[in-house]
Amino acid sequence: MRFPHDWSRFEIEPATFDTPAAALLSSPAPDTPEPQRGACKREPWWRAALGEQESHRIVPVEVRLSDVVKQFGDVFAVDHIDLEVEDGEFFSLLGPSGCGKTTTLRMIGGFEQPTSGLIELHGEDVTWLPPYRRNVNTVFQNYALFPHLTIFENVAFGLRRKGVKDAEIKSRVNEMLRLVDLPGFERRKPTQISGGQAQRVALARALINRPGVLLLDEPLGALDLKLRKQMQVELKRIQQEVGITFIYVTHDQEEAMTMSDRIAVMNRGRYEQLGDPETLYERPTTRFVAGFLGASNLLGGTCQGTDNGRGVIKLRDDTIVFAPAQAVYGKVDVDVGIRPEKIRIQHEGAPPDGYNQLGGKVVDASYIGVSTQYLVETSSGARVIVYEQNIERTVHGSLFKPGEEVRLSWSPDHTFVVAAPNATEDAAPAMDTVAIQEEPIA
Repeated sequence: MRFPHDWSRFEIEPATFDTPAAALLSSPAPDTPEPQRGACKREPWWRAALGEQESHRIVPVEVRLSDVVKQFGDVFAVDHIDLEVEDGEFFSLLGPSGCGKTTTLRMIGGFEQPTSGLIELHGEDVTWLPPYRRNVNTVFQNYALFPHLTIFENVAFGLRRKGVKDAEIKSRVNEMLRLVDLPGFERRKPTQISGGQAQRVALARALINRPGVLLLDEPLGALDLKLRKQMQVELKRIQQEVGITFIYVTHDQEEAMTMSDRIAVMNRGRYEQLGDPETLYERPTTRFVAGFLGASNLLGGTCQGTDNGRGVIKLRDDTIVFAPAQAVYGKVDVDVGIRPEKIRIQHEGAPPDGYNQLGGKVVDASYIGVSTQYLVETSSGARVIVYEQNIERTVHGSLFKPGEEVRLSWSPDHTFVVAAPNATEDAAPAMDTVAIQEEPIA
């Protein structure tokens, strides 16, 4: 088996035996002045311990892509993308298969060359440099562990290629295994550990080379659901401890939202929206983002201006609903969006003052444990999904039943607005109301 990287071309910092691994990963060589590159988004713990924190420091850009294009024949896998990833950030590229996220990651790592554009790492143009000349390491989905080597030797592989002395190798490998919570596994072979443990070994092997950026290409894809959730927490912990920039590729929106500082939601070779998880979920700006991150109910309507600081929208059945004023500026034909878990469902009684409301009839009720999912048909014939936590109604007999008349209400603050579909958009069909969903958020 040939390992994907040639570790022999990386520089080696002088040994520092009394320094913890996390500090070694983040610190420069002892005889090299620390470059004045500003603060990480999350300062490594060792800087605070040394009293080197500064206030109001500018966060530097670790990775920059400028007008990057990648074509395969006539197909644009990556279509004129501009992207900046900050130092010390956990950044995710999220999207469906074929959206260009893995191709973007491979170009950052040097495994693919762009058709055009500029790629910078730490302010240096690396567009045409091979992988071994970039200060990045990659963790792949299949881990690529050597089956004939012990866990110790797998982690030490890159250091041995560089000719590091045995004493330093032992010190650094032991520190890495402690970092990934695998002390005592040194003598085992890859066939004697679990999938989650193999993932940690691959992570330790990548981090031991002290990269400036770690690239992760769906590394949790082969794990079962319970282990995947556990490893999400572990990856976030490790990234925060070492302070290295992580760029993570995934199609799993819950995975991205759990770990990431920021997410770029990609579609057709571009990212449709970039922001922190809360902003992307609560304020999606396109129909695609609204549907890819959880479930959304979209109701077609027309903006009527603003009233008392709120945007006014008339739905196609002439119902008036309100949204934050900034959501309607510059828009005419729109889709009003509301997440299913934000909607209240009740038989009677007035909703809180100022709430949006719709009348309807229950079409279906599905008990799914943590909540009940209702499908409600409104008076206009549109269908809306509602998630109700199983707090007041906890047994099947107490649920709303198909055919019952109900009233739906929600806060204008929970309303988002996206442009109505046009002839070139196919993220969801043009209907009076459509509930679009990739995978529900638990």
